[in-house]
Amino acid sequence: MKKIDYCKKIRYKKTLQFLKEHIPTSKKILDLGTPNEFSEIMKKAGYNVKNTNGENLDIDFKVASDSDADVITAFEIFEHMLAPFNLLNSVKNKKLIASVPLKLWFANAYWNEKDDWDKHYHEFEPKQFEYLLNRSNWIIKKSEKWKSYDPKKIGIRPILRRLHNRYYIVYCEKMQLS
Repeated sequence: MKKIDYCKKIRYKKTLQFLKEHIPTSKKILDLGTPNEFSEIMKKAGYNVKNTNGENLDIDFKVASDSDADVITAFEIFEHMLAPFNLLNSVKNKKLIASVPLKLWFANAYWNEKDDWDKHYHEFEPKQFEYLLNRSNWIIKKSEKWKSYDPKKIGIRPILRRLHNRYYIVYCEKMQLS
């Protein structure tokens, strides 16, 4: 297995801790996105995880709405979607854990010029993400924010990253519509 960089290691540790706090390993998880380092970490922690297969979730969001999983997870996925509302609104599952990178005033949104799948269309402020979830009928039950920085790096941006939260994670439950 390749070496995981310091910031990812911290993010994975915090994400797994949050997941364990809210979801027992007996629950079946649909993790949005193709298999990745973190889905492997979840499996090693005892979770029954199935990933999506690389579908364009802006168009083919039925993979999530038709899922029989107990929980949907979406770790750093919604910023890559043009319209995450459609998927979030269509999900019938009762539980969701999702994390997003937060917008930082001193850094532009991530934008890989060479790869159309590797762009951030959104980097959310907490209130924007909360509004998106609320409008798609999710109630946030618990949330956390954290900073992400490498203590070995020096410079203005590394200093600013020590001061500003970079990630926002939420545990939500679907509202019962009457």
